[in-house]
Amino acid sequence: MKANLITSLVAGITLLSLTGCGTVKEFFAADSYEAPPTELTEFEVEFEPKTLWSTGTGDGAESAYSNLAPWLQGDSIFTVDHEGDVRSHRLENGQRQWRTKLNLPVATGVGGGEGLIVIGSQSGEVVALNEASGEELWRQRLSSEVLAPAKVGGDYVVVRTADGRLTAISASSGNILWNYQRAVPLLSLRGVSAPMIVGQTVLAGYDNGKLVALSLSDGKVIWEKSVAVPSGRTELERLVDIDADPVIQNGIVYVVAFQGKLAAMDVDTGDLLWDREMSSTSGIAVAATDAVYVSDDKSYLWAIADGTGDSLWRQTLLLRRNITAPVIAGDYVVVGDFEGYLHWLSRFDGRFVARQRLDKESIRSQPVVRDGVLYVMTTGGKLSAIRIPSL
Repeated sequence: MKANLITSLVAGITLLSLTGCGTVKEFFAADSYEAPPTELTEFEVEFEPKTLWSTGTGDGAESAYSNLAPWLQGDSIFTVDHEGDVRSHRLENGQRQWRTKLNLPVATGVGGGEGLIVIGSQSGEVVALNEASGEELWRQRLSSEVLAPAKVGGDYVVVRTADGRLTAISASSGNILWNYQRAVPLLSLRGVSAPMIVGQTVLAGYDNGKLVALSLSDGKVIWEKSVAVPSGRTELERLVDIDADPVIQNGIVYVVAFQGKLAAMDVDTGDLLWDREMSSTSGIAVAATDAVYVSDDKSYLWAIADGTGDSLWRQTLLLRRNITAPVIAGDYVVVGDFEGYLHWLSRFDGRFVARQRLDKESIRSQPVVRDGVLYVMTTGGKLSAIRIPSL
């Protein structure tokens, strides 16, 4: 997960040269003051979450900005560690099915689809593996490091790189089909949002605060809209990166920018349906009924009314705990934090209902839900499956 406050962006600032190559530099003094995270408070526990299984997945993440989220596909969950150790586990019990060592530096999670498992590396290589066996099918070198999971649709593997380039690769051959590139601001947060594929359209958020829709077949622009507009006197004040993954549901794309807005747009046209001021690099979750949940850059958790943008509730007691993007788990909203705690909150009023510590290492990636089970990865490489209670 990215840093949540401007004062804690030291590890997350990317300075880009005029040639588009990214380097990380210390922007603030090392001894600059940062307020401590909020201590956890007591509450009335309403249930004890049940862990079904836990397993190790390798050496986990290495850097402070890595987000090695797992990927669910078929009856398996796939993981990767910072050295490119890729593993397939059975969803039922966590048993390992295969393991492939790529020996590549990796800072982002697994992508996949259409029988492929796709790994992107910091060296710019993209590797496709067979979903069933882990056999390497092809690899392709791109122009810059891969900081978001690839997405697969039909014969297209779409990858976003740190230099602002979106590349479509043939899923069958590994050949590059098309490229689309936007200029990256001189100063931006380290990280990018993952591309999203819906039908024959690819959606991608950029560091200039724009959301772009492209044709999957040829990369031509369908529409482009601003989610945030840079403003302020300093480069820091003008940061408006879209680093949180957009969410697509029922023909609507929901997107949030850093120091910008939370917005809902028509997927086909980009027409704005509603928006409100919001700042987040962590991410959002959308309920099928009526609410959008947002982890903002202060680690406040919000419930926002879909359709109006009005605030339903806000939970402030996780301030500066670097919470993950939220996930909807039945009647609950769940987030992880920097100390390895998993927080369960009521979807209806934001009260805490349960808490569990999965690891001493942090939880940085958004938990994943399927069939009443919550899957959570820690930066230490521990993967856990937790039963979601029903009321």
